Amino acid sequence: MKLFPMVHMLLFIVATVVLSSCADKQTHKVSIRFSHGLDMQHPVHKSVVYMNEVLNDVSSGEMSLVIYPSGQLGSEREVLELLQIGSLGMTKVSASSLEAFVPQMEIFSLPYLFTDHEHFWQTLNSEIGQTLLDEGVAYRIKGLGYFDAGSRSFYTTEDKVITPEHLEGLKIRVMNSESAVDMVNTMGAAATPVSWGELYTALQQGIVEGAENNPPSFYYSKHYEVSQYYLLDEHTSIPDVVVIGTHMWNSLSKQQQYWLNQAMEQASIYQKGLWAESTAMSLQKVKEAGVEVITADKSHFQKSVAPIYEQLKGTALEPLVASIKALREQQ
Repeated sequence: MKLFPMVHMLLFIVATVVLSSCADKQTHKVSIRFSHGLDMQHPVHKSVVYMNEVLNDVSSGEMSLVIYPSGQLGSEREVLELLQIGSLGMTKVSASSLEAFVPQMEIFSLPYLFTDHEHFWQTLNSEIGQTLLDEGVAYRIKGLGYFDAGSRSFYTTEDKVITPEHLEGLKIRVMNSESAVDMVNTMGAAATPVSWGELYTALQQGIVEGAENNPPSFYYSKHYEVSQYYLLDEHTSIPDVVVIGTHMWNSLSKQQQYWLNQAMEQASIYQKGLWAESTAMSLQKVKEAGVEVITADKSHFQKSVAPIYEQLKGTALEPLVASIKALREQQ
């Protein structure tokens, strides 16, 4: 079993959660602890609250979620540990964070894989999406469903980017991810990993000349205050994944599992709507603040990343890419 190294400060949290679990058993009700790292105004938190309401409703009060927002119980890495050892019930993580358990999740980091947002959700709701959710069971992590996390696009401080040629030589902040670094370097820029918390200052001081993320993250981080241009090229669409530890899942009856799946399904639909509203609002707000929002001609960027797909030949991801593209052709 893959387990991240535990940090000492989590021991108290583990003990507290375990004792609380015993108290729940005395009431004959199931309370599932759900931790995530986002603030209470974020569409994800609002959707988890909605999920709890649905779960209470369909189970006639027999099941509920106890929600810990804003990283109260640790980072994505740390809460995945707690799920694995059975000291936490559920969490929301980026698909990128699950690559250590489900290598196929790397598929979402491939640039311009999806024709549009409809194709993206068609994939998530297909057998492909369900298979990816189930792959982590061997590591005591089961995926329940997906939340929308939008598409990532480039923003820059001083240099306007319209074509891949305009990226050449620019220092662009990326996540500490091999696939993200490879993509940006292939486009001609200089991929520069910087922590999210330090990025505002890095942009302000010219340590990096741009970054990439979805519109709500661009807006809520206030990076628009130090960035003049936002290029909507939507190079990657990496979903959030709601996961449950197999300790918790296996402790539920078939009926309880059904109720939880019902709540997940409705919460996913609800969150998708909230995300669309947040994206539209964020783009409007940054425009009002003076940012020039540019709609990219994606065909130029797709050609620039062709070498990445050439490198996939003969790998386990090649047939998965073909299956995803075939889904779109079936419509």
